Amino acid sequence: MGRSNYVFTSESVSEGHPDKVADRISDTVVDAFIEADPEARVACETLVTTNRIVLAGEVRAGRAGNSKAENKGFTKDIIASLQPKVRAAVKDIGYAQKGFHWEKARYACFLHGQSAHIAQGVDATAKKEEGAGDQGIMFGYACSETPELMPATLQYSHNILKRLADARHSGERPELEPDAKSQVTLRYENGKPVEVVAIVVSHQHKKKLNGNTYTTKRMEDLIKPHAMSVFPEGLVTKKTKWLINPTGKFEIGGPDGDTGLTGRKIIVDTYGGASPHGGGAFSGKDPTKVDRSAAYACRYLAKNVVAAGLAQRCTIQISYAIGVAAPTSFYVDLHGADTIDPAKLEKALPEMMGGCTPRAIRTHLKLNRPIYARTAAYGHFGRTPDNEGGFGWERTDLVDALRRLA
Repeated sequence: MGRSNYVFTSESVSEGHPDKVADRISDTVVDAFIEADPEARVACETLVTTNRIVLAGEVRAGRAGNSKAENKGFTKDIIASLQPKVRAAVKDIGYAQKGFHWEKARYACFLHGQSAHIAQGVDATAKKEEGAGDQGIMFGYACSETPELMPATLQYSHNILKRLADARHSGERPELEPDAKSQVTLRYENGKPVEVVAIVVSHQHKKKLNGNTYTTKRMEDLIKPHAMSVFPEGLVTKKTKWLINPTGKFEIGGPDGDTGLTGRKIIVDTYGGASPHGGGAFSGKDPTKVDRSAAYACRYLAKNVVAAGLAQRCTIQISYAIGVAAPTSFYVDLHGADTIDPAKLEKALPEMMGGCTPRAIRTHLKLNRPIYARTAAYGHFGRTPDNEGGFGWERTDLVDALRRLA
């Protein structure tokens, strides 16, 4: 059994953080390819720095009935269409700064065709089902700490930055610029959050705050009301420590202040350190890549287990071998709950998703849709499913079936 009384911390970063800018661009590329071809293969890495955007990676797209040459041309046409989409994504984040401007930044694209040796192991044939795009382990997690069934430290960290981003985009807080980080420390008693120990927010800003010279106190007065609004009443106390822009001014930020790369915020993207992580990033990868799709599947299954009341916490691990469809292992940890034998779930849960093969996961969660740019900031989990199919892995439609198992 784990400890029941402890202090724990998670961090988040905003959509304007350099690594998140890179993630957003890479997932914009994924969406562009899947919109053109739902079976497209994409592995896109993005680098952003002072007024420069660089794309690299492997892609493949096509249309039924086309020759190889025609599909090669089809792929090139999609690549050629990316630049305005990428610039629009940067504009939407809010970057029109001297050091990083959505319209003026230099753009370079080095996307090229997918390796034939990878394709031969992954693609379905008449003799075998589509295999996993790589070997690896993936984890999913859920807990009862918040309505979203997410770790509270991470959910509140996300919510602070999302609230500030909404204020920035709406014009309510024009002093704010896109780059920001947050961190929340909670004290737990009997496994439940009872007090906010510390709140850290570092937020990029304009030279003046509401027409006044920047001071840390003015920044605190700007940030605190928005941050306070995301916590349940009573969780923030007089003892809560606030650290707002603790280094002082934060005018130079975003890719001009620090280079951004795709896939460097995998703990922010998942469970804030409350769960193991298999090591694979999500952004820039189409859903045939099990790093992404199987992690979504594990979250979906773990969330349904907790939503069904079978455990207060659930961790699921799955593993694959490249080119092989069936998982090489499936593990369930209920963290001491005795409502059901985990071994029973280890048998039943994969069956609920067609054996958790890459194709079965994509079909069950309807992942072959352009739904990925919206995942690039504020977490891939703990979000609300939308009408276009985004965040479908957050549904709890297996609850009744799981309750019947108990």
